[in-house]
Amino acid sequence: MIAIDSALARRLALSVVLGQAVVTICCALLCRLVVDSHAALSAVLGGGISTVASLAMALLGFGGRSASDPQRALRAFFLGETAKLTLVIVLFVAVLKTMKVVPLAMLGTYIATFFVFWVALANALPPLGGMPRKRTRTGN
Repeated sequence: MIAIDSALARRLALSVVLGQAVVTICCALLCRLVVDSHAALSAVLGGGISTVASLAMALLGFGGRSASDPQRALRAFFLGETAKLTLVIVLFVAVLKTMKVVPLAMLGTYIATFFVFWVALANALPPLGGMPRKRTRTGN
């Protein structure tokens, strides 16, 4: 069984949001340099969709008093995930219906921000086998 510290989980979720925002900005700048401003805007939209959805998940899933009761925590988590998925669908539909975007820039940045989540998750979870990683001091 794995015990989860809710404050740590909230910090991790918010750090994912920050990482996604940074990746979005980097991808937009790269698109601006390599292609044009239209591709950069498309990158901002793709990354922004992922970032906004992750922020909703972080606030709804790990906010409030949900940590005091396991059932409440589970409901909050599922509410956050539902809000995240709903936001992704609604925002993609809204952008694709109202704007002409550069698909590669938009979807590429969305996927790049999705990798931020997986990298953060891989770093936060214990390694296979359940034994905690030993941290060593450099210079010893």
